[in-house]
Amino acid sequence: MKIAMVSEHASPFTAPGEVDADGRKVHVAELSAALVRAGHDVTVYTRRDDPDFPERVRTDVGYEVVHVPAGPPAPLPADELLPRMGEFGTFLEREWTRDRPDIAHAHCWMPGIATQLAARTVTVPTVQTFHTLGVVESRHRGGAETWSPNRIRLERLLARGASRVAATCTDEVFELAALGLPRTRTSVVPCGVDLAQFAPTGPQAPARGPGRRIVAVGPLVPRMGFDVAIRALALLPDTELVIAGGPADDGTPDETARLRAVAGHHGVLDRVQMTGHVSRTDMPALLRSADVVVCTPWYEPLGLVPLAAMACGRPVVATAVGGLLDTVVDGVTGTLVPPHATDAVAAAVHTLLTDHVQRTAFGLAGHDRASTRYSWDRSAADAVRTYERCVPADPQSVRSVRSGAR
Repeated sequence: MKIAMVSEHASPFTAPGEVDADGRKVHVAELSAALVRAGHDVTVYTRRDDPDFPERVRTDVGYEVVHVPAGPPAPLPADELLPRMGEFGTFLEREWTRDRPDIAHAHCWMPGIATQLAARTVTVPTVQTFHTLGVVESRHRGGAETWSPNRIRLERLLARGASRVAATCTDEVFELAALGLPRTRTSVVPCGVDLAQFAPTGPQAPARGPGRRIVAVGPLVPRMGFDVAIRALALLPDTELVIAGGPADDGTPDETARLRAVAGHHGVLDRVQMTGHVSRTDMPALLRSADVVVCTPWYEPLGLVPLAAMACGRPVVATAVGGLLDTVVDGVTGTLVPPHATDAVAAAVHTLLTDHVQRTAFGLAGHDRASTRYSWDRSAADAVRTYERCVPADPQSVRSVRSGAR
């Protein structure tokens, strides 16, 4: 199958961030590589944001990347990307008229606009993955609008216009249904984890002292709930908290100063280590050094961090939101707690820190679950089943299938 992936940030030349801060880029790259391993022809279309990037490049793992000239070849803030989607769509239309894919898979809502603009003319069936929905972001910001006041309306139109929507978690299926998309038009294609890189055996990052260690990973933004983990630390003596992550690249203010202030107020500043960005190469050693990995976001559609922790055989304490509801099995691979619940986080972590048998059991079960359900090859197989529901056996019949999906 000839597959076109469309994403605004997917160039292999940009430096990868830590496990979760660059989750969408990791998702596109790993899913594309897994699809190539399964015998498919994959081209990733992403906006050129550096004048030195080549127009086309073949990656080492076999998929091609096309850097689309849409706007100036420089990084742009989110509010300047939306007007460039018309140019992006025009480029895709020319490309696909010359070499038509069997399916186009858009990642996030703005690339979805470009994808559907092009597919409408060339008659290519489309799959839409949102990764995060504007209506969910707005809810968790206390009803405040996301940066684009039209985003929620456009996401509703994109969901209805796509041949099928590939949600990253079950919770998103319900959110899409609330937007008016029938559940019969939605499939779940979860994130995966690199099981060769994230494994229970291997080096561990050194600890600063003889005490116990909990680790939290992600971009330093309020929604990640690192302040909850810091407050919980005040109830956990002889324990250090390592927060691995740097500022997000979307213009969100850096959280470092606020988190340090929270730690100082609760008297745990000397037990909080903020490492900044940790490379994906070094991340497995950090996760393996943890007694417990804590994930305390207000919302989280992808959930790459708990998957990586589970693959490393480490127990997880996570908030019961979004993708974490799928990946973490409460009482089996870890403990789920309500969001913002400092006391519940502290109690769950304390139970695991004082029960070696339980930690070991959760770690073994977590590794088993990550290995059997969340490999990228398994995610690719889920994606192919989704594509096959949109693409007929005879690719020349796409027009009639697309019309029927409407």
